[in-house]
Amino acid sequence: MSELTSSPDMTSAATDKGQIHTDVLQNIPVTLSIEVGRAQIKIRDLMRLTQGSVVELDRIAGEPLDLLVNNTVVAQGEVVLVNDRYGIRLTRVVPASERLDNL
Repeated sequence: MSELTSSPDMTSAATDKGQIHTDVLQNIPVTLSIEVGRAQIKIRDLMRLTQGSVVELDRIAGEPLDLLVNNTVVAQGEVVLVNDRYGIRLTRVVPASERLDNL
């Protein structure tokens, strides 16, 4: 029978208590996205969309946008311009307890 051994990378990533080092966690990539709003339409209406069509969203103008990390809302904010690029200024960070309730 062969023995199972862990690679040096795996053992250096875990502490004696079986926890992962924060350096490992901090290097995991996540997807950040900003949600302006949503709309629910019928396929018939979707198929009629053409260039110049307008789709009404569920948000009111001026309402904060959602900042999502891996599809989980973690903050809200407003659009800003940073060197000719869009950015978001955070106006509210969702508490961890509230994020856990929404999982």
